[in-house]
Amino acid sequence: MPSRPPAEPLLMNRELSLLKFNERVLAMAEDPKTPLLERLRYVCIVSSNLDEFFEIRISSLKEQQRQSPNLVGPDGMTPDQAFENVQQAVHELVGRQYNLLNDEILPAMHAEGITLHHASEWNPQQQEWARDVFNRDVMPLLTPIGLDPAHPFPRVYNKSLNFIVSLSGADAFGRQASIAVVQAPRALPRLIKMPQELSGHPEGYILLTSLLRAFVGELFPGLEMLGCYQWRVTRNSDLFVDEEEVTNLRHALQGELSQRNFGAAVRLEIDKLTPVELETFLQREFSLKPEDTYRVPGPVNLSRLMQLCNSASRPDLLFPDYRAPVPAPFDKVGDKPAELFEAVAQQDRLLHHPYQSFQPVIDFLTAAALDPDVMAIKQTIYRTGEDSELMKILLAAARAGKEVTVVVELMARFDEQTNINWASKLEEVGAHVVYGVVAHKTHAKMAVVLRREKGRLRRYAHLGTGNYHPRTARLYTDFGLLTADPRLCEDMDKVFAQLTGLGARRSLKALMQSPFTMHDGMVALIRAEARAAKAGKRSRIMAKMNSLLEEQIIEELYKAGQAGVKIDLIVRGVCALRAGVPGLSENIRVRSIVGRFLEHSRVFYFYADGEETVYLSSADWMDRNFFRRVEIAFPIYDKTLKKRVIDEAFTYALRDNQLAWQQQPDGDYARVKSRREPFNVHQYLMQKLGV
Repeated sequence: MPSRPPAEPLLMNRELSLLKFNERVLAMAEDPKTPLLERLRYVCIVSSNLDEFFEIRISSLKEQQRQSPNLVGPDGMTPDQAFENVQQAVHELVGRQYNLLNDEILPAMHAEGITLHHASEWNPQQQEWARDVFNRDVMPLLTPIGLDPAHPFPRVYNKSLNFIVSLSGADAFGRQASIAVVQAPRALPRLIKMPQELSGHPEGYILLTSLLRAFVGELFPGLEMLGCYQWRVTRNSDLFVDEEEVTNLRHALQGELSQRNFGAAVRLEIDKLTPVELETFLQREFSLKPEDTYRVPGPVNLSRLMQLCNSASRPDLLFPDYRAPVPAPFDKVGDKPAELFEAVAQQDRLLHHPYQSFQPVIDFLTAAALDPDVMAIKQTIYRTGEDSELMKILLAAARAGKEVTVVVELMARFDEQTNINWASKLEEVGAHVVYGVVAHKTHAKMAVVLRREKGRLRRYAHLGTGNYHPRTARLYTDFGLLTADPRLCEDMDKVFAQLTGLGARRSLKALMQSPFTMHDGMVALIRAEARAAKAGKRSRIMAKMNSLLEEQIIEELYKAGQAGVKIDLIVRGVCALRAGVPGLSENIRVRSIVGRFLEHSRVFYFYADGEETVYLSSADWMDRNFFRRVEIAFPIYDKTLKKRVIDEAFTYALRDNQLAWQQQPDGDYARVKSRREPFNVHQYLMQKLGV
């Protein structure tokens, strides 16, 4: 049994809460109402999430075990106790994942004509075809390494596919063979399509794993192959760059990136049939323990099966296609840049992705690049993708002679190299590129355009809760605001000045900004609701975010709830707050929504004595967002737009009884059940905001 803290703590463990979120994602795959290929996609998403979980969170937990083994955290556990509980939870989750895949999803896909052909089932014709593929496309790329004093264990890339081969006999030099390692080149596809006439199915595939296992013996002529088993190792992938010491962050980061894939090992995944002596050998080689090892009945990297989820020939096995509309007035704005600016100048414009298209944001920046009256563009970039239309627009604007200033966050995890590449391209065309503030990631999502109108400069702006990434804008729920409001635009200019220059902290009138005013501002708004409740006045707090971890915010929410404030929190992922605990949080409800889209908006509502204050933000309620990042939270002034945000972020989400999960007092989650008519918030908003 896992270790338990002596008493129930006030806060949930961060890692266990994150695993609870992945359980909710896996539940989408377990739900037979989810389209079949989408069920497979959710299985793959869990695998991808767990990879990052080990690369970052488990790596951090192991470091805590080394440095502070006796320190009891706010969750009531020492690092050793937390690690033990977390490892048990991961093993259980992985077991559920593979059982679901092997017992339900793959058989159902086979029945639909999408199948994986295992080597043990190949007929002679399939065997001949597979051998030809191996000899032609695979074998020339393989470098078998027989382990002996002259051939030490090879350097293994993070999450790469490898095979350990057990051998018997003597080679041409008289050396006794025992163990060899074969590394699968990263250039090789992990799924290979079999011709339909051989497969007998519309879509038949073989795994690279099956191909290698079937023919790897040919790499060792004259030796007896006793067994061949797949494995991969996951490594610590958190980068460390001493930003206080380096003189050129980009160069220092490039040096660190080259070593990311060879960090300390934190997890070993092996074929379930691997002999114990080979398992022990690999554990010793990577300084891992039995609890760090995962025996799996299938591919060691399930996320590679994502290729099967995108079958264009079977749209009936996917979610129905949804094409987000371009909302008014942008659907009627012509190809003249001035028309778009006129539409924004008339009033603020709210966008809700992915229900509404991201195209107006692209059009806004395109207009800025093309309009001869636009003098300058300033923008932050956190994530944008390798083939970014938006970045190409900024390049074009710089080439056209606009003053283009881009704050590129080089430390955006797993997007560092992409951002370095864009930064270089921007500098080549004369854009001003800066990397923000030392030791503070620039996570704010904002763009400012300066346009000359009637002899004066007027600012236009976009602010958002999500990244400038058109692909994820089709998958993530986020709000964006296009505005010419001087209160917002002038504050944004001040933030840009802080990011690009030096000087004292600038006073902002409309925006909250981390690391300066956002934490105190949110605390003040929570306390105001608590005072109203104590005075017998109406009070209400609603907040929507990805993660809730910051301890003082949680403490203030507990106090507000105890004062009588009704609090609804919609937290997609990690939530350290415990809801519904007698004597602590009876007035607080926490729900999580997991469905077709990834809930990504950060929205904060306070009744505020009838004013109904609403902020949208790039920031979760986490320590890093409040104190170690540059973030902004911006108010919604327009009453019509404010009502839209309240309804679309909260009213409909709190009605959902199909995708919603309710946190229980013990920190577990249960599906929301209701006798009311079924209500799916994602489907409802697609119908309401769609065409």
